[in-house]
Amino acid sequence: MKKFSRTVAIISFILVMALLFTACGKKVSTDGEENGDQLPVDTEQPSAGTEESSRIDEIKQAGKLVLGTSADYPPYEFHKEIDGKDTIVGFDIEIAKAIAEDLGVELEIKDMDFEGLLLALNAGKVDIVLAGMTPKPGRDAEFSKIYYKALQGLLVHADNKDVYKTVDDLTGKRIGAQKGSIQEDLAQEEIKDLRLKALAKIPDLVLEVKHKKIDAVLMEMPVAEAYAANNDDLHLMPVELIDEEGGSAVAAKTGEKELIEFANKVIDKLEKDGSIEKFVIEAVEMVE
Repeated sequence: MKKFSRTVAIISFILVMALLFTACGKKVSTDGEENGDQLPVDTEQPSAGTEESSRIDEIKQAGKLVLGTSADYPPYEFHKEIDGKDTIVGFDIEIAKAIAEDLGVELEIKDMDFEGLLLALNAGKVDIVLAGMTPKPGRDAEFSKIYYKALQGLLVHADNKDVYKTVDDLTGKRIGAQKGSIQEDLAQEEIKDLRLKALAKIPDLVLEVKHKKIDAVLMEMPVAEAYAANNDDLHLMPVELIDEEGGSAVAAKTGEKELIEFANKVIDKLEKDGSIEKFVIEAVEMVE
């Protein structure tokens, strides 16, 4: 009996010692979990307060400012052959170049239908839009201050210059306007019982007048003057329509207020030194 008890005691002692050695071979974490056979834990904390880069930073990093425009609207923006190369010119383009220059980047121009400009803007395909665009309610974008304000003119066929002299003369007539433009709304407000035809491109509307498929087209006065001066079969009616809230502005993606503030500073500088007026005069002279 004593021999059995002694044997049990020895075995118990050995088991206790084995457990002690096993415990010493492992580290116990402060939360009670054993870490002896786990991978090392990365204790470095992520830095707090890291700000996302702004659109201006992204533009500078890319080295280019992407402009969205609809180059069918002289003298704002239009195609012209220069040194044998098709080039987009106009006073909107010169303003965009000035913004790009102050950002320290190149200007890249994307030409598209007017009605698709804001979609491209908010999809991130372009950085800004200059296209004689008016910041009317409902347009999903941030807008700069007005950089140019123009009256609205009505262009008719030269054969009808003695027929259409007043807005009332156009009552019930076929009137054209660029699709998605402020002129589309203004025509419906100012001309009674009109039959509106909205097309994406200004040159297409001008052809409609030339072929007498519509009676008149409404567009901003500098544009109408440019077409009338360079086409003997077109006539600018001696009336002006006024859009009290109209005018052209730079557009940026909704929420990009910093980029618009930057554009406003450039516009202020261009207004102060007379550059915008100079850009307009030079663009009008380039229209053929």
